[in-house]
Amino acid sequence: GEHRDYLDNGNNKMAIQQADKLLKKHKDLHCAKVLKAIGLQRTGKQDEAYALAQEVAALEPTDDNSLQALTILYREMHRPELVTKLYEAAVKKVPNSEEYHSHLFMAYARVGEYKKMQQAGMALYKIVPKNPYYFWSVMSLIMQSISAQDENLSKTMFLPLAERMVEKMVKEDKIEAEAEVELYYMILERLEKYKEALDVVRGKLGEKLTSELQSRENKCMAMYKKLHRWPECNALARRLLLKNSDDWQFYITYFDSVFQLIDESWTPPAEEEHSLEGEVHCSIEQAVNFIEERIAGESRSSRPLRGPFLAKLELIRRLRHRGCNDEYKLGDPEELMFQYFKKFGDKPCCFTDLKVFVDLLPPSQYTKFIQQLLDIIPLVAAAEDEVALPGDIKALQQHLCVVQLSRLLGIYHTMDKKQKLAVVRELMLRYRHGLEFGKSCLKTELQFSDYYCLLAVHLLLDLWLEGEEAAVWQCLTLLEEGLSHSPSNAQFKLLLIRIYCRLGAFEPVSELYSSLDAKHIQHDTIGYLLTRYASSLGHYAAASQSCNFALRFFHSNQKDTSEYIIQAYKYGAFEKIPEFIAFRNRLNSSLHFAQVRTERMLLDLLLENWEWAKRGLGEDISEEHRKLSLEEETLWLRIRSLTLRLVSGLPTLAHTIQPKNSEKTAENGVSSKIDTIRALLQQLEAAVDSGKKFLEQKIQYPVLGPPPTRMAGFFSNGSCQCQTSLFYLVSDIYELDTNGLEDSAEIQERIGNSFKSLVERLTDLFNKCKGDLIEVRDGTLKTHPNLLENLVFFVETISIALWVSSYCDSVLRPFKSNLQKKKKKKKESSVAMPPVFTHFLDYVTELQTLTSNVIDHIKGLEIILTALKLEELDSLCKHREKKFTKTVQGKVQSSYHHSVQEIGELLKKRLDTIKKLKI
Repeated sequence: GEHRDYLDNGNNKMAIQQADKLLKKHKDLHCAKVLKAIGLQRTGKQDEAYALAQEVAALEPTDDNSLQALTILYREMHRPELVTKLYEAAVKKVPNSEEYHSHLFMAYARVGEYKKMQQAGMALYKIVPKNPYYFWSVMSLIMQSISAQDENLSKTMFLPLAERMVEKMVKEDKIEAEAEVELYYMILERLEKYKEALDVVRGKLGEKLTSELQSRENKCMAMYKKLHRWPECNALARRLLLKNSDDWQFYITYFDSVFQLIDESWTPPAEEEHSLEGEVHCSIEQAVNFIEERIAGESRSSRPLRGPFLAKLELIRRLRHRGCNDEYKLGDPEELMFQYFKKFGDKPCCFTDLKVFVDLLPPSQYTKFIQQLLDIIPLVAAAEDEVALPGDIKALQQHLCVVQLSRLLGIYHTMDKKQKLAVVRELMLRYRHGLEFGKSCLKTELQFSDYYCLLAVHLLLDLWLEGEEAAVWQCLTLLEEGLSHSPSNAQFKLLLIRIYCRLGAFEPVSELYSSLDAKHIQHDTIGYLLTRYASSLGHYAAASQSCNFALRFFHSNQKDTSEYIIQAYKYGAFEKIPEFIAFRNRLNSSLHFAQVRTERMLLDLLLENWEWAKRGLGEDISEEHRKLSLEEETLWLRIRSLTLRLVSGLPTLAHTIQPKNSEKTAENGVSSKIDTIRALLQQLEAAVDSGKKFLEQKIQYPVLGPPPTRMAGFFSNGSCQCQTSLFYLVSDIYELDTNGLEDSAEIQERIGNSFKSLVERLTDLFNKCKGDLIEVRDGTLKTHPNLLENLVFFVETISIALWVSSYCDSVLRPFKSNLQKKKKKKKESSVAMPPVFTHFLDYVTELQTLTSNVIDHIKGLEIILTALKLEELDSLCKHREKKFTKTVQGKVQSSYHHSVQEIGELLKKRLDTIKKLKI
């Protein structure tokens, strides 16, 4: 007991001591051994822990304490497959234990052994004939059908078997729980037996479907749709809308089915019922009357209902679409939307409701429509020439709705710069005034007027993109001000992240991202904002951290999902299990996951100093923009992962080759290694070509659309050509290695020329890094983040150059010592040195000079960044914005400074490596 407490309190050392005391008295106390092992595992002694655990496991324990303790230990070791072995043994020894059998079932579930789960479920049912165990087994069959690669197999074997197992229970009248009916429905649906599924839901068994609201009706509706039974769809939707005339999904089904029936010219039968679900509407007149009745009924309801009014607009839209709106006097969309605004304008949902229907307005009416709405909002102006402001939150919400509609209808787009700036001033005035209404808001709540600030920022972003440099600083200033009043506004934070990154300032971003407190899947959906920029802006330490963070999420997702699946079995939530599995598979094939893995390894290579042979390595935007972005990200990922594989292939070439004449070359497997490298190089060339073709389209993503990859810079600054030619050089050096120094004048010449052109290319790349990162122009701050990205590419490229040089060094050294031995033997000084040695020495010397120059340039940048006094810009700002502007510019300046320092540190390390390369 005592040492358990120590473990629970995280005092692992004490736990180990306690366990040792116990073990001195009782040598064979299994449980104490395992608890000691847990202590060892948690203090980082994995191997000792594993050895101890295996001693106990080999005895095949059957006492609860040992089994549970071992389960905990194996879980912490991420070895769930060992738990299955443990319980397999326990079940053999205690064949009638319900508890051990169910532990075994769950252990199989953790590792996804569906066939064994099916058997374990049946074994359980034999010992204790409880329904859930039987259905665990059935569910495991469905899992086998889902995971079967062969579609045919699941349709002919697994699902029919599952169906027969359930039918047996139905015949014997043994179905008890809702989950069991759900399971039956799921099997029939997957077998595409929609008619049978419908009968189950409509029949006696369907009465058990009670836990979710309208669970039974929704399932019926799904089957009617699959079977194209439009009369039933219509009648059921009609019935449900009579019960609740605010349920939007049923309006959609109602309209869909009415028009399907009209197009099929369906008419109701004279004698019997219209349909299984009762009366059917099959004409436009009926639909129009039905909606008018819903609206009339709305006035009698206890709370205002939005559904009926929106349904009328939806019907107008559909009738227009069919070109037959005029004969049904449904009213004028503009007037209807005006009335809707009167009724619901103070609700935040009003904008999103109307947004869907603005295309019913003719563009010529936009300004008039907006004015009409503004006219009914109670705003009060203090004096003639001042802005009229809302007196309460209701009026504020109404005004905000109109502002959002104006933005949507493009009214701000047509303005010139002067008008836009005037609107920005007005919006900020309204924003600050609106803060009065939010004085009692909690830190976690948003201010009512936040949207004014957001819109002002978007207008300024438009100006920035049109080349107005000062606008971006004002954007950041307003966002930081907004965030100070609404510390949990995620939109402010995401915008700040995007803009700082566009400016090349990564430092403020990681803090902003962590304050977003992203939950679970968001690490995938927004995490790329972080990882895309971290290493490309020279914040290597932060980049490493953010990659680890992202990878931790992806790895733990695999573990978490199996826990959800197990919970779903325990509580009979069978419908959720396939969803969890699909979710896990989607995340495992996430593009972001693959990118982070690749960039993470490249980053590791950059930050570690390489020791050669020891290393072996392991891998609201428009639809159009989304497609293009996905294509671009995939091409870039391909280039990056091929680069990674080429670099990590270098150590495998390290010097293991016998002299030229020996027969061993091929057996060593090294010659096949060079083939791998040459094949990868061809793939890289092809990937680069596709990348260049893609970039010829010159795509401009919207500023808040997907961030473009670093591919364009990689090509335009020359890194790409440099890196590719370095890998070709590897191939030449390898050839020199296998052919020896004699008769290889041509290869030596080729290598010498490669060295020369490489130095030229690297010098060009350095020239593209020159210039100031920040400059003050006409009282405005101008930034050049592209210089930062170029510097980062330079560091990466020079690192690859050094790894290739180390390989070259490892090839040339043995040749040199052989030559020196010959010299000694012949006692003469006339043994000529082959030219490749001088080529290499010149190259290394030039690399050294170049790297020193870059380091000096970086020192210069540091000095300028430290000296830059931002105070001179003060004259531009109004008093209130002054402190935020200072903060913002300070953040960018400090971030650049940080980047430049980290890049400089890394280059100094590279310089040390170069100095060691003098043969």
